[in-house]
Amino acid sequence: MSRRSWVWIAFALVHAVVIWLGFAGDHAASWDVDQLYRWWAWRTWSGQAIPGITEGWVYPILAHLPILLVGALTSVVDFTLAWGLLVTAMDAVAFAVLVGRGRSRGRLAAAWFWLAAILALGGVGMFRLDAVTVPLAILGSLWLVGRPWLASALLAVATWIKVWPAALLAAAVIAVRRRLVIVAGAAIVSALAVGIVVALGGAEHLFGFIGDQTTRGLQIEAPVSTVYMLMAAAGVPGAVVQYDEDLITFQVSGPGVDGVVAVMTPVLMIGMLAIAAFGTVKAWRGAGFAALFPALAGALVLGFIVLNKVGSPQYMTWVIVPLVAGLVLMRRDWRRPAMLAVLILALTQLIFPFFYDAILTLVPAAVGLLVLRNVLLVALFAWTLVRLARVPLRPHRSVPDAPAPTAPRGVTE
Repeated sequence: MSRRSWVWIAFALVHAVVIWLGFAGDHAASWDVDQLYRWWAWRTWSGQAIPGITEGWVYPILAHLPILLVGALTSVVDFTLAWGLLVTAMDAVAFAVLVGRGRSRGRLAAAWFWLAAILALGGVGMFRLDAVTVPLAILGSLWLVGRPWLASALLAVATWIKVWPAALLAAAVIAVRRRLVIVAGAAIVSALAVGIVVALGGAEHLFGFIGDQTTRGLQIEAPVSTVYMLMAAAGVPGAVVQYDEDLITFQVSGPGVDGVVAVMTPVLMIGMLAIAAFGTVKAWRGAGFAALFPALAGALVLGFIVLNKVGSPQYMTWVIVPLVAGLVLMRRDWRRPAMLAVLILALTQLIFPFFYDAILTLVPAAVGLLVLRNVLLVALFAWTLVRLARVPLRPHRSVPDAPAPTAPRGVTE
């Protein structure tokens, strides 16, 4: 049996297991889909309200696309199961493009990593909107050089579903030579999304999802919340875990928390701009796409997680995309961070849903698990920054004996 056949068998098994995990434990991992997404679909299809149009919403407008599509299928199949099947179908399309004929070791390594990552994160990685954006982002990343218009459009659609792929778009604008095409493709999709909202009378809610994020407190899983979780576990006065009914999430509070909350959004913005600026300097000085894009994308995506005051478990799916790109383009250099990422995802699944209640009640061992995950996450972020700093520059043309850099097999620009 060929390597291509084995990887497709694994694809089917992994997705079957993860769909099953979404139904285990009273739908703990798929609660958002089973309750919130189902409710949003019903409200829209019944004409009661359109989140993001007639009222504020926490997501960009194109997040309606998968939710309404699955909602339209509820007369045939259960909503939660339909969501799992939709994600599986989208993954299959991106997986087919990634694997191709199964002859590239880099692409096969990336495929095996993606499957390991899906299994490691479990149900929460599939039963969230983030799961829909990952295959779109992988396709966009794979086609940036050969099909920049399509790649840009896919990344823009993913961004208007869940904001995080904007980090990939930024990396693409910096690393791809045909950057005007990347900008134009994203601009066209964005114009269409904005036009839909305005035409339906929802202009006042167009960017409501940004305001909702900036006003949030410290979510317990976020790396910045680690110190406060340790303080709460140690019984420090004022350090407590609280439930936010409006956002349906748990946040941590403690001494000086208001100042930390206030500074985190500027820290995130400054950090992302600094990474992008450094990547721009690298590109200007001649860094090639194959070395620059995965490192820059990884640094921006992980910066978006590590510097964020929100740290939902499904955010960990974001790290899959730059690591897939890295394995495709420079397999040997990205093997170890890929293994570290799988460990981080596995720890995240242990945190949620398996030991989440123990974390909420501040059981020391469970809090320690969260601390370990966050430390490893910061370590992976640091690796991408070092990797970005070490991206080689093309030799100056005035040096006649310098060999021209060669792109990895199957990669041209």
